[in-house]
Amino acid sequence: IIFSVPFLCYLLCVVMERRLARERKEYLDKKAAEGRVLQIHERKQLLKRALEDEAPIPREIRNDSWKLREMISLDDLATAQPPTTVDDEYALAGFEDPRILLTTSRSASQKLMVFAKELKLAFPNAKRMNRGSTSIRDIVRVGRQYQFTDIIMVHETRGEPDGLVVQHLPYGPTFCFTLFNVITRHSIPEVSPMSEQYPHLVFENFSTKLGKRVMDGLKYLFPVVTNPDASRVVAFDNTDDFISFRNYVFEKDKTNKKNVILTELGPRFEMRLFQIRLGTLDMKEAEVEWVLRPYMNTAKKRKYL
Repeated sequence: IIFSVPFLCYLLCVVMERRLARERKEYLDKKAAEGRVLQIHERKQLLKRALEDEAPIPREIRNDSWKLREMISLDDLATAQPPTTVDDEYALAGFEDPRILLTTSRSASQKLMVFAKELKLAFPNAKRMNRGSTSIRDIVRVGRQYQFTDIIMVHETRGEPDGLVVQHLPYGPTFCFTLFNVITRHSIPEVSPMSEQYPHLVFENFSTKLGKRVMDGLKYLFPVVTNPDASRVVAFDNTDDFISFRNYVFEKDKTNKKNVILTELGPRFEMRLFQIRLGTLDMKEAEVEWVLRPYMNTAKKRKYL
């Protein structure tokens, strides 16, 4: 039997769509099972606290107390904490280099295009795609089809870059940031030529659980440094929940070998997290894991990261 090329392409697309639908169903089933396991874990913690404090067993778990005691006695280090789908999101990180698909919003201005080109140079193994009229659903589908690990999308308002979205493939999470004070390479005085070395990473002041979550999302955009003598450094410095991105190369000071000289490569910007979604942007039903609520009482005093 001889098939035409268009028919084979159509058949391949159908197979891939079915595989993605199956994997997505498995992911949603795992999420539902995670909710049930987490509910049992919370009931076990209630019983543990009651036994440790020699307090009466709470009424909501009194009927199941003996079964919960038996489950607690069988727990070990591996089962004491419930497994989550969050643990599986970056399970292969570090074993293979990330592959990043970088694109912009539609009808991008010249400044946004320049910023996207410089981000492509800042992230190793990144490929830039002209957005055109391509929908978000098609971008995510292409990213999954060609086995990209992440999608980075930059947005603008009136010609000023002001948004950055990092989607981890195949099924999230998605980190949404607001950008401030974007300065491209040609605006930095005495800027050095862009280095394509795998950079050393520096994360400062990511101390909370949410901060470590954001740190993982940013850290796994970069491959593991295989050359210990690499002279490139990328820094993410958190100050009052504003993350400063800096890209440097360093060299030893010839007059004092204990010191190093930093030379900025660019681009330079600050970003602030405003949302984390447990899914990609094409998943309308994706759960919102965290969202910034700046108008709540005492919100200015609170530090999230």
